Amino acid sequence: MTAVVFGTLPFPNQGGDQIVSKAVSTAIAALFKRTGKIEAMVRAEPVAKLLQGSVDGFDFIGNGMLMYNGLRIDGMELYVEAVSIDFSAIFKGQVKLRQPTQATMRVVLTEEDLTTSFNTPFVVEKLQRLQYEGQALNFKKTEMLVNEDKSLTLRSQIQLGKTGETVNLDMTSEIEVLDRRKIQFVNVTYKGDEKAKNLGKSLIDHVNNLLDLDKFALDGTQLKVDRVRIRKKELIFYGIAKIDHFPQRKK
Repeated sequence: MTAVVFGTLPFPNQGGDQIVSKAVSTAIAALFKRTGKIEAMVRAEPVAKLLQGSVDGFDFIGNGMLMYNGLRIDGMELYVEAVSIDFSAIFKGQVKLRQPTQATMRVVLTEEDLTTSFNTPFVVEKLQRLQYEGQALNFKKTEMLVNEDKSLTLRSQIQLGKTGETVNLDMTSEIEVLDRRKIQFVNVTYKGDEKAKNLGKSLIDHVNNLLDLDKFALDGTQLKVDRVRIRKKELIFYGIAKIDHFPQRKK
């Protein structure tokens, strides 16, 4: 019976799990401006349960992902728990959840991803909300380095608004997660003269206030990070994504 039903659908010679997998992959890819390889693998046993919208779960693996705000993700893995979907929406190119679910996640950011992200208009605009001694700040050539001792180095050339003076910042820190949702730079060491150190401390405080995952999560999702691992010029985040509804790209 299942073969007869799926054989009448507009995807000939494909099983129901393949149809849903393709739809999920396409829907996730649409959330990003550009992607490398993206693959979603739906698990349903028996496959006939898909007709009722019941899925045992699905695994998603993607790499080379560029978000519309300019942030880059080198790799992402999501392992979604059992979920109920609206099967009829699949043929409209949509993924609709009938109830919330959650997924374990692994997200990889390279040194290059971090540097690129810190130079996007999306992040620069937030950084420039900071003022120093009443002066606007103009950030240039911001660079993030992942060091062999598992510390991070943040460098930037900052031009002070009124005077045009350039202050070179060079700071090295460790990273930790606070309350499973805030990424924090801690145990920071500052290089340079007194002005560079004072401006660096103000910047770190400002950045720590910005790095709340709730501000960066996709629509309909809530992220919780349990562990951060640093290795081979990469930051790897492990945690949970709570999904109330399938994300849609914000216009």
